[in-house]
Amino acid sequence: MAIIKIENLSFSYPEQKSKAIDNISISIEKGDFILICGKTGCGKSTLIKQLKPEITPYGEKEGNIYYKNSPLETLTNKESAAEIGYVLQNPDNQIVTDKVWHELAFGLENLGVPTPTIRRRVAEMASFFGIEKWFREDIKNLSGGQKQILNLASIMVMNPKVLILDEPTAQLDPIAATDFINTLYKINQQLSLTIILVEHRLEETFPIADKVLVLDKGKKLIYDTPRKVGQSFGNSKNHSIIHGFPTPIRIYNECNTNDKCPITIREGSAWLSKNFKSNANKVAPYRKPPHSKVVLELKDIWFRYGRELPDILRGVSLKVYKGEIFSILGGNGSGKTTTLNIISGINLPYRGKVLIHGKNISDYKKKELYHNNIAVLPQNPQTLFVKNQVEKEFEEIVNVMKYNKDEAIEKIHSIAEVLNIKHLFKMHPYDLSGGEQQKVALAKILLLNPKIILFDEPTKGLDGYSKKILGSILMDLKKTDVTTIMVSHDIEFCAKYSDRCALFFDGNIVSEDGPVAFFSNNNFYTTAANRMSRHIFKNAITSEDVINLCQQNLKNDIIKEA
Repeated sequence: MAIIKIENLSFSYPEQKSKAIDNISISIEKGDFILICGKTGCGKSTLIKQLKPEITPYGEKEGNIYYKNSPLETLTNKESAAEIGYVLQNPDNQIVTDKVWHELAFGLENLGVPTPTIRRRVAEMASFFGIEKWFREDIKNLSGGQKQILNLASIMVMNPKVLILDEPTAQLDPIAATDFINTLYKINQQLSLTIILVEHRLEETFPIADKVLVLDKGKKLIYDTPRKVGQSFGNSKNHSIIHGFPTPIRIYNECNTNDKCPITIREGSAWLSKNFKSNANKVAPYRKPPHSKVVLELKDIWFRYGRELPDILRGVSLKVYKGEIFSILGGNGSGKTTTLNIISGINLPYRGKVLIHGKNISDYKKKELYHNNIAVLPQNPQTLFVKNQVEKEFEEIVNVMKYNKDEAIEKIHSIAEVLNIKHLFKMHPYDLSGGEQQKVALAKILLLNPKIILFDEPTKGLDGYSKKILGSILMDLKKTDVTTIMVSHDIEFCAKYSDRCALFFDGNIVSEDGPVAFFSNNNFYTTAANRMSRHIFKNAITSEDVINLCQQNLKNDIIKEA
């Protein structure tokens, strides 16, 4: 029986000509695990918000949504709160209390559940999710992964029939994200809970889904099993959506074999073994940029947020060179974002030095430091928005930079063209999707004409094609000697575009190297391409590396047969 049925659903935001959702019809069975994916701004978040009456956006709606064969709008507020759970992208936006156990009980208390039942359900859910050790903790002391698990547990304690999640792993490190996704799969399998998940992290989510809905410009492109979805793009290699698909699918669709499409690393590894011979040729490591000039140096940096609190940074030292793309990886709470705040002057260390172009950061005036010098794209792009229209956000920057009128118009439209955001100019920044907000914030940063750019999770909320555009921008900036320092959980992106990568652990950098040496042969901090191909190709760390070696392998076989 269909628990949710969507019939000819269309939706338009106020004063927008194009439809955010365009004539979508799908049926979701009880116990299904549904994955929704597609390019940034394609309507994913708008679609799932239609399924939760309390947060459905204002606009013009056509079509019908049925929940258990009844119109969705006939649900009472209490039924909707209890039966349809919703987990947001940013865990901090959903938490309402100060203690873990308060948060777990909050929903049940608002539903008027008797106290003995609340205690029983909270204890059961805390045990299921492994929350016992931090059950009485202050929520402010939790990591990002713990907060997201708490949000999930707080929804599950109300015994929902449907669980909807909007990019819940966007701010989690690779290990925490995998744990979270495994928890979702466990819930789906053991409780037969219907799960509807919007996600850009497809390596782990694609194989566990019952069906995948691919959206493009608000329309349903395909709605089928993961394998059929992957196979269906074999003749659409140039479609931008393919860039976000899991590594095994992308490699398979480039190599023209007649096998069934692999969707997991294990299947991809077996497929490689069957179709390609071991190749001893190593992938050429990425060249490091010329080390002629150090533009940033940290010397023995120590930092803590309060005199009585533990140190967050413990003797951090690093050098970053002119024109380099330097990536910092590590778990949530390891000190990565704090390091960016130290570099940008937001936080001051109690010991150590920060040198920008050889000059102590404390010797810079603010205007000298941030105009044509350092620019920061924070983890939450909304902190950069101060106007009620995207176009006005850009006008604010060009006024600060004192560009003349013609120069300002040229710069704005040039950047907007590259980022494909011209159609967003008249919209309010807060009405944009997470990925669109990230693009607009990046455009503001680029208008500052920086020499050093600090990125905190720059690919958060971006689809595979948008990541490719961002990577091209970084490479173009590199050609003009702009230095990029980024904190990221996106291993695939860092492997493809970085000159050097560093691993943060326990408040310090424990390892740094070029991407090939850094990512080869790790178990978790490595790419899907490397895990899939390491038994047959040496040092292949990106999908492109594996595809090139496969095609070279096939070419050699053809030459031998001839």
